[in-house]
Amino acid sequence: MIKSCKGKQSVSKKKPPSKGAEKMLRELYIENLAVIKKVTLTLGEGLNVFTGETGAGKSILINGINAILGVRTSKDLVRTGEKLAIISALFTNIPESVSAILNENGISNEENQVTLTREIHADGGTIARINNRAVNVSLLREIAELLVSIHGQHDNQILLNPDKHIEILDEFCSDKNFLLDYKNVFKDLQDCAKSIASIKKQVAENDFRSNEYKEKIAEIEHLKLKPNEDKLLENEYNTAINAENIVLALRGAVSTLTNDATAYDLLGNSENMLRPIANFDEKFSELLERITSAKIEIKDIGEELSSLLRNFNIDNKKLEYLKNRRSELLKITKKYSLDINGIIELLEKLKTDLTNSENDSLGLQKLSDNRSELLKIASQKAKDLSEFREKNANILVEKVSSELEFLNMPDVVLDIRNTKGKLTANGIDNIEFLISTNKGETPKPICKIASGGELSRIMLALKNVLSDDIATMIFDEIDTGVSGKTAQKIGLKLREISNSHQVICVTHLAQIACVGKTHFF
Repeated sequence: MIKSCKGKQSVSKKKPPSKGAEKMLRELYIENLAVIKKVTLTLGEGLNVFTGETGAGKSILINGINAILGVRTSKDLVRTGEKLAIISALFTNIPESVSAILNENGISNEENQVTLTREIHADGGTIARINNRAVNVSLLREIAELLVSIHGQHDNQILLNPDKHIEILDEFCSDKNFLLDYKNVFKDLQDCAKSIASIKKQVAENDFRSNEYKEKIAEIEHLKLKPNEDKLLENEYNTAINAENIVLALRGAVSTLTNDATAYDLLGNSENMLRPIANFDEKFSELLERITSAKIEIKDIGEELSSLLRNFNIDNKKLEYLKNRRSELLKITKKYSLDINGIIELLEKLKTDLTNSENDSLGLQKLSDNRSELLKIASQKAKDLSEFREKNANILVEKVSSELEFLNMPDVVLDIRNTKGKLTANGIDNIEFLISTNKGETPKPICKIASGGELSRIMLALKNVLSDDIATMIFDEIDTGVSGKTAQKIGLKLREISNSHQVICVTHLAQIACVGKTHFF
């Protein structure tokens, strides 16, 4: 049972969140989350305090809010025996930045409020919803980050990790354009470097093969191949190699057709014998015509054979050329396992590959020139960003120091050390927060100096300075490691923050609880 005190008001288990008008987290509905069966919390303006003994379920509420913020969840959070847990939060009077994102994603935004819901299923799946519409968790997270800033016990570890300090400083910087402009150019520089590496690899492979390509091209071009040359040459070679036999055959055929007592003469005799009787029978006449035609055809054949014989020469030089050329073609076709037409196509491909290789080299030079230019731009923007950070670092130190003085750390000296280095995704800056808690001591890294209580106060001071645009701030046991007057100061600081923000605080200390406006036990 969660009880609320605001005068005599109490919060009972009831329906999901109702509507409100204030700029804040108006209602939180939780169902089947760990030990919580079902509850709706109506949160108020100003400082809302959650108190209770260890194990009472305060951390479960924080887990529920984290789920709304898009933090990774676990199926172990689902109440035993239930199929799913539901956490729903109603935010009222939302800022324009949230409305713009909702409009961009086609999500209705009535009465300037938004409901964020997270369903955690016992089988391990989750569903995120905005105004009852299913969305990606990333969109839920994007919206929630503009509405709520939460500080959990583990957040103090951020101060102990110098790699996170630059993020804190950048979050404080009001103008994000310096960082955005640099990151855009740095990304272009990285992309260019990746392209150069890829092309260099390709060029190296091409260089390895280019000599081979050139040798093959020279070898093939030297032969001056013609389409279908292998087939045409084979016919010509077969003719030349059998020249003597061809001449003898032609001579014999000509002699048979043109000398005395040849087929032509015999057909002439037959023609003379049939002519007198041709009129006696139609068949005799037809046979006579056929003999006459055969006689003419044999005469034409004889003349053509005689012409071939006269023009046919046995040329030993040509035969030698044909033998050598045939040997060259057989050698090249065997080497590449292609016919002559295939080798001609291979030649064109080799030339294209060689040209592409040369173009890659030219492209590499252009990319290298572009990288040099991007490096100059990135270096200048990194320098501008660094100067901008240094100005803001001084302001941040001044504001946080003022906060820490109020939080009973009057002698603290906060310093932000910037060790510049090479270009990275964050520029040339290596930011680290240094602190001295006693007068006269040289500031040293927070991880080596600060106690748990000091870390809590430093984080509270930072949260107060960084969260001007966030309507709701949540602190989970910000009082770790403190007591007495220091705890009272933290309570007063939380109440001060609650004048301009809705504050939700989980605490064990009476000094903090007593300044709350709305209490939950």
